[in-house]
Amino acid sequence: MFAEPAAPAGHNQPSHLFYQSRLRRPPIDRAEGIYMWDVSGRRYIDGSSGAMVANLGHSNRRVLDAMKAQMDKVTFAYRLHFENDPAEDLARELAAVMPDRLDKVFFVSGGSEAVESCLKMARQYALAAGEGSRYKIISRFPSYHGGTLGALAVTGYAPMTAPFAPMMREMPKIPAPTAYRDRDALTMEERGLRYADLLEEEILRQGPETVLAFIMEPVGGASTGALVGPDSYYPRIREICDRYGILLIYDEVMSGAGRTGKFLAAEHWDVTPDLVALSKGFAAGYSPLGAMVAPDWMVEQVLDKGGFIHGHTYAGNPLACAAGRAVLRELLERDLTGNAARMGDYLMARLGELMEAFPFIGDVRGKGLLTAFEMVADRDSFATLDPGLNAHQRLVDLAYDRGLIVYSRRTRGGLSGDHILVCPPLIVTAEEIDAIVSILRDSLSALADELDLPRR
Repeated sequence: MFAEPAAPAGHNQPSHLFYQSRLRRPPIDRAEGIYMWDVSGRRYIDGSSGAMVANLGHSNRRVLDAMKAQMDKVTFAYRLHFENDPAEDLARELAAVMPDRLDKVFFVSGGSEAVESCLKMARQYALAAGEGSRYKIISRFPSYHGGTLGALAVTGYAPMTAPFAPMMREMPKIPAPTAYRDRDALTMEERGLRYADLLEEEILRQGPETVLAFIMEPVGGASTGALVGPDSYYPRIREICDRYGILLIYDEVMSGAGRTGKFLAAEHWDVTPDLVALSKGFAAGYSPLGAMVAPDWMVEQVLDKGGFIHGHTYAGNPLACAAGRAVLRELLERDLTGNAARMGDYLMARLGELMEAFPFIGDVRGKGLLTAFEMVADRDSFATLDPGLNAHQRLVDLAYDRGLIVYSRRTRGGLSGDHILVCPPLIVTAEEIDAIVSILRDSLSALADELDLPRR
């Protein structure tokens, strides 16, 4: 005899799942647009698009219908046994919106896989080109490129990398362009060039013949809180990579798929990288999906030498690719990239108002709807708040209690500093941004009271 179905798990019931910590949240019931409801009926604004994933918002009917139609045909076909139309169609449609030369697509199931694919493609291209001495991939500190050992090797975030250091070959790092914190006589343009020139210095230190690639987030993600370098930084980095024959990899897992007001953040500076990693908003949470996008000339050389030695079981999954096609269609037909640009300007202005009201907000930054603010003990020196206060997590909890979901991390390599990412879905309206900012204001007031922080 079958047992009665168990009631939905809640805070008071044991769970056989485990996550990164013992933090428990209420069970989700449903979601629509920018809103989510738990099983008690309480509504939350998804002010961070999950982990900067749900670019279309939740329960988009056209995407769900496309997935249902594909489910009625086939949900899995292994790539060595069959080709499938959703993967072929999505690759063609993605190539059409990418910068020139980036026209070959390799599908994966997430951001870490996309980054790993870029690293492996870069290495196999060097071997195909007869430059086997090149293997070092320079990255930035802080940065985040994924949770697998290869992606962690190019990640600069101490709490995530330190436990696994003996298990991986850590790659060289240069400082991320945190020019907003600098207190010198240089202009922002000069600072941008100075940070970029650190790459050349590191290449020479390592030996140019050993350096394979440089990987960077064009707009920072969780590790730096929507960090945007000075405009001069981006073309100089491209120049340096070209000078030494080094591949430029853009990790657009978070910044891509329209979030910054362009399909790729790279477009803000007219810079074309050699390899691009996409995921998160690419399928907008409707199915696990990511992609490496590479130029034809690179792929052909690798294939000529025996093929790309890499792959995952769900690469090019027809159901995931059907979801990705529908997401891309919604993004383009509804001009959600344009809405991200317009609403991003409005959100930045509203966050600026919070900065005026709360002196412990030291900086507001971002592009489009990839925005963040950083909390500090002192604006002039940019001294951090006492890490023991755990201010970033406390603000997340205060906002959550008030029905707003935002995302936080440590700004200074994971050990200190506090930033909050505010990244609602690309469908967000001005009125919904007003609601987000209103809850943030109330939450910041509560934080100021708890931690004895100043406010005006």
